[in-house]
Amino acid sequence: MIAADRHLSVPGARLRYRDEGAGAALVFVHGWTLDLEMWEPQVAAWRDGFRVVRVDRRGHGLSGGRPAASRDAADLAALAQHLGLTQLAVLGMSQGARGALAFAAAAPGRVTALILDGPPEFAHSSPEDDVPLSRYQALLRAQGIDALRREWARHPLMQLRTRSAGAHALLAAMIGRYRGEDLRQPAMDAESDVVRVALESVSAPTLVVSGEYDVAGRVHAADRLCARLPRGERALIAGAGHLASLDNPQAYNERCRAFLSRELLARPPP
Repeated sequence: MIAADRHLSVPGARLRYRDEGAGAALVFVHGWTLDLEMWEPQVAAWRDGFRVVRVDRRGHGLSGGRPAASRDAADLAALAQHLGLTQLAVLGMSQGARGALAFAAAAPGRVTALILDGPPEFAHSSPEDDVPLSRYQALLRAQGIDALRREWARHPLMQLRTRSAGAHALLAAMIGRYRGEDLRQPAMDAESDVVRVALESVSAPTLVVSGEYDVAGRVHAADRLCARLPRGERALIAGAGHLASLDNPQAYNERCRAFLSRELLARPPP
């Protein structure tokens, strides 16, 4: 049964989210050009023991507004307040890991566990290390959104290793919903959308996840991030690329759920 879409108005955007299951709360935050539907394999496996909440980041999927990674933490805080979540775990994937980490740093008493999946580089500020945003912006202006989507679908970060037709169709549908609003601005300033976090201040236990075959830069970035987190723990998902939750959902679900069960289910309710 597909959960109903719900919506929350926040400054500058109307966010789509879904809320299902019961138990300790877990909020999913997707990566760039993706949306909440990427988490179908996880929700199906975890809603029996968790309250799973997933949201389209602003400007992605069916959420309104202009995409802005720097607004993700505030949007997550607004969603948690709207749903009455006084304690929750957060799973942030790729670009979504930035907002998840910023939210955890700003709300140490609220975020009780954190999973960062395929995170970008946090050691310095540029968000264009492995995603050539300026080139994509020029392509969008010159040839339109369909050309941009085709080019992005060929990027190493978007390559699935699984042969699952369902996973490939799901990824294609999400990229097809990406509207490119963040690239349409006359003078896009990537530096203005940087998310900065004092990593050593993050007190929540944190699982840092990579696919075994993720691009080398992301694997190294995840290693460095884990080393700087006070309670960091590292995990590799066998046979998976950057989109590990789709490439090998069974292994992904088992590893992440074991971490969450240890950190959340053993805790007394607030």
